Amino acid sequence: MTNGLDDVVAAETVLSDVDGLGGNLTIRGHSLPALAGHWNYPAVVALLFDGFFENLPADEELGARIGEARAEVFRRIEPVLPALSSLDVYGGMRAGMAILPDGESLDDALRLVAAPAVLTPALLRARRGEPAMAPDANLGHAADMLRMLTGAPASPALAKALDTYLVTVCDHGLNASTFATRVVASTQAGLTSSVLGGLGALKGPLHGGAPGPVIEMLDAIAAHGDAATWLRDQLSRGERIMGFGHRIYRVRDPRADVLKSVVRQLGRSGDGADRLVFAEMVEKTALEVLRVAKPSRSIQTNVEFYTALLLEAVGFPAEAFSCVFATGRVSGWVAHAREQQINGRLMRPQSRYVGSIPDKVA
Repeated sequence: MTNGLDDVVAAETVLSDVDGLGGNLTIRGHSLPALAGHWNYPAVVALLFDGFFENLPADEELGARIGEARAEVFRRIEPVLPALSSLDVYGGMRAGMAILPDGESLDDALRLVAAPAVLTPALLRARRGEPAMAPDANLGHAADMLRMLTGAPASPALAKALDTYLVTVCDHGLNASTFATRVVASTQAGLTSSVLGGLGALKGPLHGGAPGPVIEMLDAIAAHGDAATWLRDQLSRGERIMGFGHRIYRVRDPRADVLKSVVRQLGRSGDGADRLVFAEMVEKTALEVLRVAKPSRSIQTNVEFYTALLLEAVGFPAEAFSCVFATGRVSGWVAHAREQQINGRLMRPQSRYVGSIPDKVA
């Protein structure tokens, strides 16, 4: 039975490999720790796009092109921002991206990379009754996203933290949203249509929607006062402990370690130090509670736990966490869509009918 498509190989890819048993993530021949914190996001976009677009510029020039794309996206979406802001933040972002051209060129791809970084701050500001900030094409992608959010230049530490996050989540095998993207791309639909498929899948609480509930959990535990009791009660009700366990990893999610290191650096700089100490206590307690409650399973910290802490520390509210996740993951979606368009065929799996059989006509 393959209802969840476990262990089914649906595509061959050069983009990333998830080693669930070893706890390793490889992105185009580089380990995640070799990229996160060392390569900026435009450089990783260039890495992912290599071979899928003609005349792909070098890293620094590509960063400038992404800056220009942010400015172009803002010009396109500014007239419709009032209508977009009537939706929830994720819905507004998705609707704003839907108006972009549905082509397959590098310019189309860069607009899609730029769009979440422009739309997310604009929509959050609209919800606060503040005007949208136009992009500054000369800034780095993460730094400009934070400037558009707050209206002031971001500190180097916060910009570096967000940039590292975007690199960390840029691609992750054939997860649900990437698979959805490739299914749409296999029909030879354009890049925007393909990315919208990924956006739809990412919204769910079992995928990109998971970090928000981590903040709710931490706040609930803080209000309760006893982490172990709260966590045991959660399990006894049949509820999940958010931020722990993963469909693929049987050891610790390597992205969690990268993001934990970033959050610790922010804590040392004074940004959210108390929150980090509390979260580390909850993490340690949760791992022990899970070990006792589910001794036959290895349930470890996953990327959502420290994603929540990092995004909270750099200034995003929980309602926008999935939008920021999409800001990083969109480059992977675009690369997978192009790989599928160039190398793949229409995805058309079979199903097994288990319903009733009609009576034969005499």
